Amino acid sequence: MTVTNKMVLSRRLYDLAGHLSNQAVAAVILLWVFKKLDLISYRQLDIDEAKKWFPISLGLVAMIYTGSKSLQFLSIPVYTIFKNLTIILIAYGEVLWFGSKVTPLMLLSFVFMVLSSVIAGWSDVSSFLSTDSTDSTEAVQLNTGYGWMALNCLSSAGYVLYMRKRIKHFNFKDFDTVYYNNLLSLPVMLLLSFCLEGWSSDELAKTFAPDIRPALTIAILLSGISSFLISYGSAWCVRCTSSTTYSMVGALNKLPVAASGILFLGDPATYGNVFGILLGFIAGLIYSYSKTEQAQRNFALANGSSLSTNTTAPPTETSGGSGAEVVELKKPAVFSTKSGGLPLYKSNPDGKVAD
Repeated sequence: MTVTNKMVLSRRLYDLAGHLSNQAVAAVILLWVFKKLDLISYRQLDIDEAKKWFPISLGLVAMIYTGSKSLQFLSIPVYTIFKNLTIILIAYGEVLWFGSKVTPLMLLSFVFMVLSSVIAGWSDVSSFLSTDSTDSTEAVQLNTGYGWMALNCLSSAGYVLYMRKRIKHFNFKDFDTVYYNNLLSLPVMLLLSFCLEGWSSDELAKTFAPDIRPALTIAILLSGISSFLISYGSAWCVRCTSSTTYSMVGALNKLPVAASGILFLGDPATYGNVFGILLGFIAGLIYSYSKTEQAQRNFALANGSSLSTNTTAPPTETSGGSGAEVVELKKPAVFSTKSGGLPLYKSNPDGKVAD
């Protein structure tokens, strides 16, 4: 979807808010079709739940809008690497909100992510430093792109963290999350498109011009399908794992995405870009290893705690000495008799033993 958005927005095939509205419409239509075919199921729209879920949809709109705006000014390799900075915000947001822990290996992976961002963007920074002060068009473009990227990092972290919290509260399934996110964000995107881009006849004729109509149709279809798949995968990953893991999983696909920008969209293949992408990929692998190690450690601690709890008994007097096994008699034994199977021992309320 990143490559499709970059192609549509950089080549001015379609305005931003209208393009994002098409993605939301495509996701809702696909959900409806799959439900009619009895392939999936999701809960119907509830007004009270929609009011409480609406801030998450606003966060989704902010995340997608700022990310798409940054793609208008930044190349895909720089965009994808700087996107990894969001992982640091999300990780420490989970520490504050959910009591998670950040291990030394996680910190190492975060450092690698930051270094990869610096290395990948160094060519843009150096070109900015060498730009003539009288011709600052390129510098303004880079600063604008980095500004949108910073807003995207903040909005993405807030959206993912808050969505994880609300999913647990509402007990949403994956398709419920996809349905609510896209349906509630659609009016906001349409309002943005109407206010910022206009729906005049001249604009519509320019957008759907005959020479670009085939490419625009293909781009809308591909981005709509990609939006649906990404919405489902994001909801599933956040629900089953954590917000930080969801973000780090996204880091693992940065290499093919950035490579596609270099191969198909003419982004420069500099040593800095390539090395920065590889370093970010290594950081994702380090994080994956650290999460696996942390899970194994927590599992071992849980088993050890359970074992110690089950084997601990209150001190009682035994005839076997200090090394004897502790045996606790919970109730008197019952033995059958020839007369009627009555117990030989029976307790009375006054504490005496019956004859």
